[in-house]
Amino acid sequence: MGAQGVSALPLLVVEHPLGGERPEAIARRAQQAFEQLHALIAGSGTSDRTEPTDRASGATAASNRPPTAEADLAAPATIDIPDDPIAILDAFTERNWADGLPIIAPTAERVSAMLDGRDAAKSLGIMPPLWRQVTLEKLAVNAVMAGCEPRAFPIILAAVEAMLDRAFNLYGVQATTHPVAPLLVVNGAYGRQIGLHGGSGCFGPGFRANATIGRAIRLILLNVGGAWPGRYDMATQGSPAKFSYCIAENEAASPWGPLAEGDTVTVYGGEPPHNVNDHVSTTASGILTTVCDTAVSLGSNVGWYFSQSQLLVVLGPEHARTIADDGFTRADVQRFVYEHARLPLGRLKLAGMWGMHDWPAWMNAVADPEALMPQVPSPDDVFVAVAGGSGKHSAVVPNCTFSRAVSRPIKPGGD
Repeated sequence: MGAQGVSALPLLVVEHPLGGERPEAIARRAQQAFEQLHALIAGSGTSDRTEPTDRASGATAASNRPPTAEADLAAPATIDIPDDPIAILDAFTERNWADGLPIIAPTAERVSAMLDGRDAAKSLGIMPPLWRQVTLEKLAVNAVMAGCEPRAFPIILAAVEAMLDRAFNLYGVQATTHPVAPLLVVNGAYGRQIGLHGGSGCFGPGFRANATIGRAIRLILLNVGGAWPGRYDMATQGSPAKFSYCIAENEAASPWGPLAEGDTVTVYGGEPPHNVNDHVSTTASGILTTVCDTAVSLGSNVGWYFSQSQLLVVLGPEHARTIADDGFTRADVQRFVYEHARLPLGRLKLAGMWGMHDWPAWMNAVADPEALMPQVPSPDDVFVAVAGGSGKHSAVVPNCTFSRAVSRPIKPGGD
């Protein structure tokens, strides 16, 4: 709350979790809350839980303090560290400025090169959950730390602008218990020119642009946004995608053209990729039936927050070609997945997220346990991209259901 200027506000704290509790546990929680509320109203109790504020005004790594007790202390504009990779890693790790991996020291010269003449003080807005100013200089510091080339910076700027769009709901993405991470899907010639990879193994290691751009976004979410694991980032188990999550679309292998036209980055709040293994289907319906079966399960978030649910289908080139050879357009794929990626109402009621559904009235009125309930509001909420190399594998990436994909143009020539 201190990050929002209400540091002295008394808080009534209810212990987590709230879902799935038995009646006696609910009664205990209610009694504890009542006692806290009574003490607060009577003036005999105050909360000692205060949120740290972002008081650092420097433009180096020191201005990107994570939410620790030390974050309230003013930091020097620069710090002196021996020119040794291990000493640098130790110093940044001690201050909680790194993600656990070695970093490149963000010297003034390197940050200036990353900015490439842009206004360091310009702000793109404020980033949750600590609502800190997102200056270009802070972004450049984290991009240097991640190992980015300066040519990658326009993609980082576009991605951050997309994440700050209200529709993306970055606060929810940052603070949820769900293992969600912003996935960057880059289209256009510029991404290819700087080495972004959309072929074999594109979700994995081995490609500097993919790895460092994705890592820069994560360092920004940690150091500027303040979402550190266990404090503000409440993901129960987290995900490897929280280290780095960035690919290019394999536009040359797509039968339907790119996901987005021109030099564009699309940011999608998604789970890690779920593998779709189909080595036997020779028809569009066969492959897409396997895709749909992979996309739905009781444990998936997709469908429970219906109004904002989306689904990303990343088809491998071989699967995409088989589907297209059957005459399917991208719209046909979207319609097929919308119609068939469903679970019966009776199965949805067994477990998972039942009872937490943000469904429209017509869905709540359904009584037939065999009725197949849609996972997304419309075919347009199924995104279809092509990525990967040889092999009969594809992937589905469910979203976190309270975030909408957002695209922004990449502007290589300016800020």
